[in-house]
Order: sequence, then structure tokens, then C-alpha cells
Amino acid sequence: MCTGSPSSNGSQSEESSTPEQQQQTEPDTERQGEQLLRTPTRAVVAAATAEDILAEYGSNLKLLECNPQVAELLTIIRDKNTTRSDFKFYADRLIRLVIEESLNQLPYTHCDVETPTGAIYEGLKYRSGNCGVSIIRSGEAMEQGLRDCCRSIRIGKILVESDANTHEARVVYARFPDDIGSRQVLLMYPIMSTGNTVLQAVNVLREHGVPENCIILSNLFCTPVAARTVVQAFPKLKILTSELHPVAPNHFGQKYFGTD
Repeated sequence: MCTGSPSSNGSQSEESSTPEQQQQTEPDTERQGEQLLRTPTRAVVAAATAEDILAEYGSNLKLLECNPQVAELLTIIRDKNTTRSDFKFYADRLIRLVIEESLNQLPYTHCDVETPTGAIYEGLKYRSGNCGVSIIRSGEAMEQGLRDCCRSIRIGKILVESDANTHEARVVYARFPDDIGSRQVLLMYPIMSTGNTVLQAVNVLREHGVPENCIILSNLFCTPVAARTVVQAFPKLKILTSELHPVAPNHFGQKYFGTD
């Protein structure tokens, strides 16, 4: 049975509430305010529609579907009380989901195969010439997830460091397959706070002949600022991330590798 506000038929009105009732109401209001402050920003981000994301970032930015499983993984990874063993286990699960969805962005061709019963099955297969590139060091956490899906795939490396004085990102090491210019590249980097590291990595790939539209960035956590920076600089680059959130878990690499 629903209860409404007290009526005037013998009951006290809201204006004539007792001091004791007012004292009980004020803490309730404060608690509600605290709950609003504690509401995760992700709830606001998750409410954004595909049309909102398309209008803000373009069609090349894609978000992993935020079902309850993904939401739980994001929560565990962000929780400061999560042990390292749990952190790595659940991070690997999220990485696998992101990698598999990134593979869906690769080009494919139609392929007919004969089944053991002699029937012809009309299927698909990826075009040859795919490779992965991880941005050292946190990007290396995603390598095993890629190998689990594509066991013989080649993986290159890029090391980007920030200048201690100017904080400008610069590439200090890069190693790729010789024919990377003719390949589709899965660029792996789990945390994007500003986007500057990714900008430098993409520039190096372009210098080695990789077209911008042949690069797919596989990412776990991305801030809106970083997304905007990368999309504006490289509008043809495809980005797949699990979350757009203004606060990135920058402790990811240290905790994953046990150097925190």
C-alpha cells in the first residue's frame, strides 16, 4: 500500500512537523547527497546512446557492450582492495573480450568449406596479413590475449617515454615485422588518459607505411579527453574500448606486472 504525505484531516502537515521530525529528515537528505556523490560516473557514460557517441567521436570509436559481466570486471579492476592475483585474472578476462571484439573489426572474405558429411558450408575467414603491436609496457599485458585468439600472429613493439621536463611523449624504441606496411595492425594499449602516447605510436606506424585506416586500437580504459584527442588527430583510426570514463585506472600496468 502506498503512503502519501499527511493530509489535513486531523494529521500534521509538513509545515507543522516537529523538531524531532526535522532532525530525522536532515540526515536523510545528507545521506541522499552522499549517495549522489558516490554514484559512479560510468552510470552517466553508460547512458549515452550509440547516436551520442557517433555524434561526439565518429563511427570509428566503438564501445564494448556493457553487460553485467563487463560491468563486474570493470568494478573489480578499479577496486583498490582487489588482490593482484584477482586483478590479473579479471584483467585477462576483460582483455580477451576486448581482443575478440577488436578481431571483429578486421576485414574478412567469404569461404566455402566441405564438412565431414560432404555438405558445403558457406563461411568466412580473415584475410591474411594481420599483426599485433603492443605499446610497452602495459600494452604487453594484452599480448597473451591476442595469441590465445591468433596463436601464430606476429607482434611488434613500441616504447614511448615522456620527457621528465617537458612531459612530451617520444618514441625511443620500435620493432615491427618487415612487411608491416601491408598488414592490418592491432595496436594494444590498455590505458588512455591523454592520448599522447597513442599519437606517437600511430605516427611511427604511419612512418613505416601502415595506412591510418589499417590500424585498430585495442583499449580497456579511455577518458573522453583522450578519445577526443586521438579521433581528431586520426579520424580514420578504429578504436575499440570497454569504457569511456573521466578517471583512468593508471595503476593498471604496475598492478598487473606486480611492480606497484
